[in-house]
Amino acid sequence: MDALTQAILSRRDDLIRLTQDLIRIPTLNPPGQHYRDICEYLEARLTAKGFACELVRATGTPGDSQRYPRWNLIARHEGPRPGECVHFNSHHDVVEVGNGWTRNPFGGEYVPEEDRIYGRGACDMKGGLAASIIAAEAFVDTFPDHAGRVEISATADEETGGYGGVAFLAERGVYADVQHVIIPEPLHKDRICLGHRGVWWAEIETHGRIAHGSMPFLGDSAIRHMGAVLEEMEATLWPLLAGKRTEMPVIPDGARSSTLNINSIHGGEPDLGPEFTGLPAPCVADRCRITIDRRFLIEEDLSQVKAEITALMERVRARRPTFRYEVRDLFEVVPSMTDRDAPIVRTTAAAIERVLGLQAGYVVSPGTYDQKHIDRIGKLHNCIAYGPGVLEMAHQPDEWIGVGDMLDSARVMGLVLADLLLVNR
Repeated sequence: MDALTQAILSRRDDLIRLTQDLIRIPTLNPPGQHYRDICEYLEARLTAKGFACELVRATGTPGDSQRYPRWNLIARHEGPRPGECVHFNSHHDVVEVGNGWTRNPFGGEYVPEEDRIYGRGACDMKGGLAASIIAAEAFVDTFPDHAGRVEISATADEETGGYGGVAFLAERGVYADVQHVIIPEPLHKDRICLGHRGVWWAEIETHGRIAHGSMPFLGDSAIRHMGAVLEEMEATLWPLLAGKRTEMPVIPDGARSSTLNINSIHGGEPDLGPEFTGLPAPCVADRCRITIDRRFLIEEDLSQVKAEITALMERVRARRPTFRYEVRDLFEVVPSMTDRDAPIVRTTAAAIERVLGLQAGYVVSPGTYDQKHIDRIGKLHNCIAYGPGVLEMAHQPDEWIGVGDMLDSARVMGLVLADLLLVNR
């Protein structure tokens, strides 16, 4: 495989430019900006490299509109001989910039002395997308007579659930004729991510009765009711979750327990924004709402996860005669974990050992990613996440990706392609 390794290493400057170009297309989600721009950029590049490209709009999915259409790219390279299909899937959307940056978030700045490229999405996951493209291009150039098919997809909305991307494609059978999937998420170049924990998002709303703020005894404060809910969570639910541990190799260690995060809280009068300079009206809040993010383990059942919240709310109601509430489901995903003996796992582990001289580590992600749709909708369980980058850099200010790490990951991906598509050569 010396020729393939050299073909990848010789593309170092191209890899840097490609990563920079991808970062400089600000595919912010929400709301979903420049999705078509990045797909057309990749279409032009990959078509010139001999890939057949298709742009697919996920019409009617959450967030899709005429202003912010959900565009996806699928690129395919067919070998002259029959064989299996290896598919690299990367999401092209990135999260908001946030505060604390010391560099241009969309500048794609390369710092030679650090061998790093900076920018929003550098780590999560345009660096991984670029590495997979370099690996695929080097492979088909080196072995144009390969068997089977190499596919690359750049998909929308992973950061907000993936329904305008991989879920949409899976529902339309895109993965029906795919045997192996690698998702180049930033889980470290020497680790194979087998899957992820489960997630349940829900809204909890407490109800009260409006009254004049000078006579709160004539009303019923929904915010006070919610305060009792939060107090009960502190007293009983968080200790319960901390005691639940999984055998899944989840990283970091704190995520090996069940967790609950309160994403937001809203109560009483709406926030009218900084342009409103008036005073609030004196009213008792008749509604209060929180959004919860519950991450659960493969050993837990989703119905029991929900039952824990119901039981908590009923305990509060037993102590507060006027307590009324609603719980509304928003989003749910069951845990996913590919078997260590799956072909893509064994092949990638062998490639890591050959490239890095290390035994591959096996991890599970604390949060979900698009494997959930390939597994649940696409019915393809031979799927992993493997790619360059340090997981903790995702969504951070001054996000970066190491060029050396991208090259090493590309070499691993190239060897995976060779091992799976050069059979009977």
